[in-house]
Amino acid sequence: MAEPASAPVVVIPARLASTRLPNKPLADIHGVPMIVHVWRRAMEADLGPVIVACGDAAIVDAVERAGGRAVLTPPDLPSGSDRVHRALDSIDPSRLHDVVVCLQGDLPTLDPQLPQAAVRVLAELDADIATLACRIPRAAEEANPNVVKAVVAWQPDGAAGTALTFTRAVAPWGDGPRWHHIGLYAYTRAALDRFVRLPPSPLELRERLEQMRALEAGMRIAVARVDTVPLGVDTPADLERARAQLAAP
Repeated sequence: MAEPASAPVVVIPARLASTRLPNKPLADIHGVPMIVHVWRRAMEADLGPVIVACGDAAIVDAVERAGGRAVLTPPDLPSGSDRVHRALDSIDPSRLHDVVVCLQGDLPTLDPQLPQAAVRVLAELDADIATLACRIPRAAEEANPNVVKAVVAWQPDGAAGTALTFTRAVAPWGDGPRWHHIGLYAYTRAALDRFVRLPPSPLELRERLEQMRALEAGMRIAVARVDTVPLGVDTPADLERARAQLAAP
């Protein structure tokens, strides 16, 4: 009899180097480091074990003091995906977890349903990678290159689809909705292995979008439609917004 599929593992890459918000993972939000808030949101998703892949010992200390599990990885790894992969090799050398959720370490107000949606659509569409997109409500955001657009071949019910491309430009052309890509990913373990071994691709370098590497290599990215864009903390102003959202009622 075949053994049942293992639970996914959630890995949160984090390092202290940040130009716009120094020591960002340790930023204080009501007496708790931001990375601990993100770990708590990941635990609330109840998908499986949650690991913080740390580039610095100070982050390990903060997570472990809160009761979480952290792995120290080399600080000079080129991307969050590489950090996740290195941590997985350390904690799961037997490859018991065949799905990994890569959750950014700057999402302290994340709705736990979002990583659940990524894992669900990964299985439903039998994809290599899954991610999320939300409808863009305002024209000004469509023209903003910091709002990454997902161009998706949606299924008839509009709840999920397959990514055709990602871009910082206004796309697709013509009338109709456009979709804000949310940089949260679920990978099959084999897809993550392949992805980190690929060199940066031409469109990845041009658009400064890592997911283009997967598409240019022929990997299939499923997209789940969601109704909210999580607050990513990149600046002091973002941090104040997170503090306001997480303030006790």
